[in-house]
Amino acid sequence: MQKIKNIIFDYGNVIFAIDFRIAQKTLTQIGISNIEDFFGHKGHHTLFDDLETGSITPAQFREGIRLEAKNPALTDAEIDAAWNSLLIGIAPQTLDVLNETKKHYRTFLLSNTNQIHFNYFTDYLKREFQVEGNDHLFEKTYYSHEMLMRKPNVEIFEQVIRENNLNPAETLFIDDSPQHLVGAKEAGLQTLLMTEHPKDLGSFLKDNGILV
Repeated sequence: MQKIKNIIFDYGNVIFAIDFRIAQKTLTQIGISNIEDFFGHKGHHTLFDDLETGSITPAQFREGIRLEAKNPALTDAEIDAAWNSLLIGIAPQTLDVLNETKKHYRTFLLSNTNQIHFNYFTDYLKREFQVEGNDHLFEKTYYSHEMLMRKPNVEIFEQVIRENNLNPAETLFIDDSPQHLVGAKEAGLQTLLMTEHPKDLGSFLKDNGILV
């Protein structure tokens, strides 16, 4: 690995633990019958990509869930609870790891997320750690629903590179999804697949020579 000066972190399952199986279960419980087609490992409904790119509003997303569940009586709170159920949390030591990493590298966050999840983890961070979001942990944070594009499209990486005057060859992108690394490589970034649980981010970075 070439000399690294900058690190771009993914959020879900790199920093913030998530579990798609729980969301599959809760979405099934509110009436989604074809869960593997709707929100599965091999693919998912366009509702999710549209929400992550800001193409639809949370209200439109919820209406789409009601249609798929064939249950117009579902409340916003019930839908949000099912959708947010995949968000597990952050280990306290992970925040320390990110603060330590920031001392040695320019660090950034690049997450495929959506307004409903953003609101949830913002409230979670304030409740659990008394911090206002993720901004204090990074030089800059990027969220797909605000950028109106998502990984693995190469354009999203190029925007981060351009706005921060990064040298791609000196910039490492860490993500748990192999398909996202493809777009990063197209943009010229070095890449690293996250293979550990987010609670072990510190040891993962040490094992890969990023921290000592």
